[in-house]
Amino acid sequence: MTDPMTLSSPPAPRQFDLLVFDWDGTLFDSTALIVRCIQAAAADLGTSVPSDAQAAWVIGMGLAEALQHAVPDLPRERYPELGERYRHHYAARQHELTLFPGTLAMLHALRDRGHGLAVATGKSRRGLDEVLQTVELRGLFDATRTADETRSKPHPLMLHELMETLDAAPGRTLMVGDTTHDLQLAANAGAVGVAVSFGAHQREAFDAFAPRFVAHSTRELHNWLLAHG
Repeated sequence: MTDPMTLSSPPAPRQFDLLVFDWDGTLFDSTALIVRCIQAAAADLGTSVPSDAQAAWVIGMGLAEALQHAVPDLPRERYPELGERYRHHYAARQHELTLFPGTLAMLHALRDRGHGLAVATGKSRRGLDEVLQTVELRGLFDATRTADETRSKPHPLMLHELMETLDAAPGRTLMVGDTTHDLQLAANAGAVGVAVSFGAHQREAFDAFAPRFVAHSTRELHNWLLAHG
């Protein structure tokens, strides 16, 4: 079942064959919880606790790389323990998380127009598969890539693999994300980048990457994609 949304304009001819979405903070309203779980994990180990901004900045990276950036003073041999504590806190509260309102309507409208849909995320394969097994999301995406099965953002391999799998040229591929890691990934892969400002990174951080568009809500993103995507 899709959620209702009123569009400001009718769909326009398709400009991109493949639309690739980041997950956390772009489609899934999980930024605040991820930040809290990183902070709780650091506190569990008695090391310095990153600020909200420091913890949010690493969202989108693979977990191991993200934790090393967020908690840089921890001895290297303790990062696996930090990862376990993060997963413990996240598992205890992940049932609270939902898609941003309007996400399902947007994705179904884009599929109806013939776009290929994919996900490129810093989540693990296990974590992404768990959420994609829900009834409303099952079979909605044509391909997905996670950070534990390829290179982490912003290395272009993740996006290159998706483009190869779905036979999409870089110039006909659009990457949508809420962080500068997503925009750098798009640039590194030769694709076009679009940002959303309601996730992990602040709007002003996107300027250096010259995204094609910055959406301030899922409704804005939906309308822009139907008009220009």
